[in-house]
Amino acid sequence: MRKIITTANDPKDSLFTLVKSLSKSEKRQFKLYVGRLDNNADSKYLQLFNLLDKMPQYNEGEIITKNIVKKQQLSNLKAHLYKQILISLRLSPAHQNIRVQIREQLDFATVLYQKGLYQQSLRLLEKAKHMAITNDEKNVAYEIVEFEKVIETQYITRSMDTRAEVLSLEAEKLSKQNMQVSKLSNLSLRLYGLMLKMGYVRSDEERQFVTTYFKEHMPVHDVNDMSFGEKLWLYKAHLWYSFLVQDFLSCYRYASRYVELFEEDPKMIVNNPVFYLKGNHYLMESLFYLKHHTQFENVLHKMEERINEASFPTGDNLEILEFLYLYSNKLNLKFMMGDFTINDGLVEKIIKELNKLGKRLDEHHVMVFYYKIASLYFGAGEHKKCITYLEKIIENKSLRMREDLMCFARILNLVAHYEAGMDYHLESLLRSTYKFLIKMNDLHEVQKEMIKFLRNLGDIFPGELKVRFKELRERLEVFEDDPYEKRAFLYLDILSWLDSRIQNRPVAEIIREKATVLNR
Repeated sequence: MRKIITTANDPKDSLFTLVKSLSKSEKRQFKLYVGRLDNNADSKYLQLFNLLDKMPQYNEGEIITKNIVKKQQLSNLKAHLYKQILISLRLSPAHQNIRVQIREQLDFATVLYQKGLYQQSLRLLEKAKHMAITNDEKNVAYEIVEFEKVIETQYITRSMDTRAEVLSLEAEKLSKQNMQVSKLSNLSLRLYGLMLKMGYVRSDEERQFVTTYFKEHMPVHDVNDMSFGEKLWLYKAHLWYSFLVQDFLSCYRYASRYVELFEEDPKMIVNNPVFYLKGNHYLMESLFYLKHHTQFENVLHKMEERINEASFPTGDNLEILEFLYLYSNKLNLKFMMGDFTINDGLVEKIIKELNKLGKRLDEHHVMVFYYKIASLYFGAGEHKKCITYLEKIIENKSLRMREDLMCFARILNLVAHYEAGMDYHLESLLRSTYKFLIKMNDLHEVQKEMIKFLRNLGDIFPGELKVRFKELRERLEVFEDDPYEKRAFLYLDILSWLDSRIQNRPVAEIIREKATVLNR
């Protein structure tokens, strides 16, 4: 697997990053593309390409010493090489998706129009327009219609009267559809922005604010008269609203409709694989919150089968998303079923892929995987391995990530130390954890209760522990069905852990029993 490497010399050099992202076949195709052009075997930009390809790190000084080009000319040469690589990638069959094909037809039609070959240009535009409308590429379809109108004013035929009316109606319809998609996508983006800014609602007041905002910005629509794209963004807007207000049944409803859109028209899966993967992830996330592991498993299995089909697109971005959504949900399925076996090779596979992806995967997602792996080891009773992965999160000082995950990583770390019998660390861990938690804004009530308990843990005599565990459980269980508190139990199933301590049974056994009852 390729790694994108940058250094302090120029950590954001776009050309070097692009060269390092190329696969072997893409590099071979670029050299063939260059070879098709006369006198390019020893071209300066090909020399620069070969040099960058061999460099482990970007070093402008080394490039200058190779005398490929003078320092003053280097930026122009880099820009030219960057453009040639993009042209080569565009010509690659791997990147010939429907959008590129439509744009190619539009480009050909433009060339024919400029040569005065209006009839030929119109024929190509009609073909491109049909492709665009069939594949719900309404923006480019509108652009094509506008181009047709320009040509028709110069190439007069006996059918101009009726042709003008047809084009006008097409333009009007496409314009309305594009405006609706724009309004819905804007609403979806704004709701996502609210999620980043304020997180999930934590009070009736916040819920009312989000609900009012959603209703005021939702455009008037008739779902029975909507195109694929309009429905897609409508469902996404409803999804983000439902997640914000923590209405997970509504999340499931709209995520199901989202995925059904693709299943009813499989070509849209090929045209929009990123949206397809995200839709399945949203569906599984809602099922995870609803604790329906049977349906969750069916969705996961179906998505994995689809990804493995020969017709499913490939690419660097898709490779990352497939890994994220497949393996994070495979871990979630294990948690839902109370399956904490660690000898199935899943953890090893995930760590191997994390190492392969390297810097192509952002640190936040890596830390989320570490937390899930730590939770798996905790459920398996391997507390020291659990601590190893939690410390990767806690000790990451450069990472800005969600406070809730950092909070529960620290709490689980304390519990794991306690379970591992590593009492000599508890006092210092308690102090650092307490300092971290009191700095957090808007703590959940579950977190506050955990702080109180952990703060006094060192003063509890061994014979009193079971009684204190029971007392804590009684205080926490009232929040299990609280709409603004219940998500805390998804990060750390503290109630199952308390039950295991009270009943002297493995925590995995407790969770499996709960999963069995829920799915009867």
